Amino acid sequence: MFRQRFAVLVACAAAALSLAASAAEPPSKVIGAYYPGGSAERYPIADIPADTLTHLFYAFATIDAGRCVVGPQADAHFTALAALKRAHPTLHTLISIGGWNAGGFSDAALTADSRARFVGSCVALFFDTHRGSFDGVDIDWEFPVYGGPTDITDRPQDRHNMTLLVQEFRRQLDAAGKARQQHLLLTAALPAGRVQTDGPYDPARSYELRELGERLDFINLMSYDMGTGFSAVSTFNAPLREVPADPLGTAQRRWNNVEGAVAYYQQQGVPADKLVLGVPFYGRGFRVSTDSADGLYQPYSAPFDAGDWRRIRGDFLGRPGWQRHWHPVAQAPWLYNPTERIFISYEDPTSKSARSPIEVGSS
Repeated sequence: MFRQRFAVLVACAAAALSLAASAAEPPSKVIGAYYPGGSAERYPIADIPADTLTHLFYAFATIDAGRCVVGPQADAHFTALAALKRAHPTLHTLISIGGWNAGGFSDAALTADSRARFVGSCVALFFDTHRGSFDGVDIDWEFPVYGGPTDITDRPQDRHNMTLLVQEFRRQLDAAGKARQQHLLLTAALPAGRVQTDGPYDPARSYELRELGERLDFINLMSYDMGTGFSAVSTFNAPLREVPADPLGTAQRRWNNVEGAVAYYQQQGVPADKLVLGVPFYGRGFRVSTDSADGLYQPYSAPFDAGDWRRIRGDFLGRPGWQRHWHPVAQAPWLYNPTERIFISYEDPTSKSARSPIEVGSS
């Protein structure tokens, strides 16, 4: 399944929470965005509103033959990132490695030698060859053990190997940062959605969450993709709270919402001040297969590509045939076209502001 998260995610840490890393004092607030390198022609790096961000994640580097690799346009992009950083000295830029369709992690993390070789290639590429472009690394392994794309290798030992991989990144980044008199950041994007390719999903089966919370500067919590093409019915992408009417099983439904995801990570031992909440700037759609009045929690024949907020606002919102609905518990809007039987879950300024009382994140 194509994940649009990297193109549109904005995440920020709670104003009430003070992020504290083991090796450095990061800013008390994180307002970050994932920037997709593939969009550079349409949306140049120079146009990024860096004065509104604290952290920028370039997505993605990938893995080939156990080493970090980037696309043919990356050199130009990284030069532009360095220029952006010079113009905005307080901006922290990180290279995000992985993504939904990225393989190679299980092999790269398998042994001490493979981990050292892989991490060494990343450090050399991003902090030597492209020195001045990045302040850290973001790991986006989707997912260790199970739940990721079915054609990507995973192993039962991935769970612990992810922790060992983070340790190796921390060791080599600390060594590189010491020579530069700089703390190089290490973060990871970790999932919240409870339905993935293999069905019911538990992040704690993929990751040693407590250990990662201790070793990472912070975690970008993917508190979205809770309603996708893996879901049984049309549902919300990022509901704020558990909705009792949601037909998802009780054990999954409890955690398959923003507040539940945050609570689960804390229950697993991740400090609250290490969690940065993800907010999707895109929608999830479904082609409903019943004659429903509002389209919510209905069987569907296929997913519908809702696109990002720009498309939702321009092509659907307020257009003839489209009805806007609001759920008081999920604190989320959705659109439904009963004639075309299309359901779209999305976020808007109202739903985003509804997250501010919990202040683990909003955009």
